[in-house]
Amino acid sequence: MKARKIRDLVEQVREGTLPRRAFIERMVGVGLTAPMASMMLMHYGVAQTTNSVPYKGTKRGGGGTVKLLYWQGAVHLNPHFAGGTKEQEATRVFYEPLCGWDAEGNLIPKLATEVPSRENGAVAADGRSVTWKLKRGVKWHDGKDFTADDVVFTWQYAADPATSTVTVATYQDIKVEKIDSHTVRVVYPKPTPFWAEAFVGSIGMILPKHVFEPFTGAKSRENPANVKPMGTGPYKFVDFKPGDMLRGDANMEYHVANQPFFDRIEVKGGGDALSAARAVLQTGEYDFAWNLQVEDEILKRLEDSGKGKVQILGGSDVEFIMLNVTDPWKEVDGERGSVKSKHPAFSDKAVRDAMALLVDRKSVQEFIYGRTGIATPNFLNNPPRVRSPNTKYEFNVDKANQILESAGWKKGGDGIRAKGDVKLKFVYQTSVSQPRQKTQAIVKDACTKAGIDLELKSVTAAVFFGSDAANPDTYQKFWCDMQMFTTTMTQPDPQYFMEQYASWQYAQKANKWASRNISRWSSPEFDETFKAVQGEGDPAKRAALFIKLNDLVMAGGHIVPIVNRPRVKATVNKLNAPLSGWDNDTWSLGHWSRDA
Repeated sequence: MKARKIRDLVEQVREGTLPRRAFIERMVGVGLTAPMASMMLMHYGVAQTTNSVPYKGTKRGGGGTVKLLYWQGAVHLNPHFAGGTKEQEATRVFYEPLCGWDAEGNLIPKLATEVPSRENGAVAADGRSVTWKLKRGVKWHDGKDFTADDVVFTWQYAADPATSTVTVATYQDIKVEKIDSHTVRVVYPKPTPFWAEAFVGSIGMILPKHVFEPFTGAKSRENPANVKPMGTGPYKFVDFKPGDMLRGDANMEYHVANQPFFDRIEVKGGGDALSAARAVLQTGEYDFAWNLQVEDEILKRLEDSGKGKVQILGGSDVEFIMLNVTDPWKEVDGERGSVKSKHPAFSDKAVRDAMALLVDRKSVQEFIYGRTGIATPNFLNNPPRVRSPNTKYEFNVDKANQILESAGWKKGGDGIRAKGDVKLKFVYQTSVSQPRQKTQAIVKDACTKAGIDLELKSVTAAVFFGSDAANPDTYQKFWCDMQMFTTTMTQPDPQYFMEQYASWQYAQKANKWASRNISRWSSPEFDETFKAVQGEGDPAKRAALFIKLNDLVMAGGHIVPIVNRPRVKATVNKLNAPLSGWDNDTWSLGHWSRDA
């Protein structure tokens, strides 16, 4: 759809001749997400019509305990150190952003009084600034006032390279100005049409200045609040056992009337996805289970028990294999996996091409994931408008053998290919999960037929997805040859998602492995294309740039997508939980309730 046609439709919405929902449906029809369509309207000065979430509760408290089961338990509670989704989810129990995303793609105010727009004068016509008005009367859990000082401090904290936050790229190039005690202005270095990133959603949690200011920069990991949070959210911290149990009590001074419904919350960590599914769908012991990476046929049988239901939310999350760019076994300047090193085998494009041919995506979908995983050749899969038509996947052991043979990788007496003193023997790691171990086995079988020996390694999820800079087995360190996991797109616009391949995002010793480019792959062309997408407001041109970014990643050969994974949850029948495919599951816990 051409930009002029889009602007014509926007004007019809502004004039009232085209319903807002009809416009969004038209945009979804041509491949945008609902949130992107909503942001487009705001970019052209048409404000949202919905700023609230349905809530069935009529009073604060009295609902007993709500029990959530996260089979990957959080290991810390600092939202700006949350390299994994499990920490994002856990910290959202206590901390809040200025706005979150609902299921329809609307921005919902949390600590802001309203959604900025051109119509209310908060979004500058040149796209270079956004003004946020903050809620008054909000208290931190220790009783101190929430003010603009906290928002400005959060920007300073997240943007400081010495603090080593995972959100640094969102905040490092912007400026945040305090206008008055409850107003801030975010200033961008260039026109930014999709501005709802800083202070929004999973990467927008506001921190209390008085709690975090003494622990900035090099002292950031020493803050007791990293495991004892002090937020503004609907629940106050009670206790936390990393990887195991998190408890909170209702915040009786919460800034939203009649919330929360429940008296207390328990977030249980550990176990596995299958036992989590059973605990909700079969026994009803828990109210909610997260990230059910369980074979689809098993989920269907459990759902037949009648105690709960499976919730499948579409998105752009992707399960993929990462082939190391660096040498994970040798130190350079005291660092394993240094960006100054090259992998002895995967530096050869022929080996990478062969590995892509040895992943049987179709079998992984049909025999493991079913409706919960769709085979894909792309890293970026949604919205459809940004899904590349230029890629395809193929499973072909014979072709892989031919490529390796032609490149000089010859089989030895042990059946393993080698060139010089380099053998195709790789350590292939992932987290402990039945579908992942089955996927590993499928890949290993094909690799064996091609003369590649894989040592399969499974790491407990709490460790693999943990953020312990001293632990050698975290996925951020990537101290092995290959690894597999799912990366989530928690923002409706792909910009933040795709930034994980920018060169300035390398995860390395200097930033405590807290940045997001874990593969350490990038290219000058990728960097330049990403910078172009940041300032591009035309939807068609922006989509083309995202497709180019995806294609550059795929051409590099270090990323092997397997399946696009919708988000799979389970809830007991009586739980009312407003989930969103564009934000964390705990994005609006204050609105959760239970039918009598």
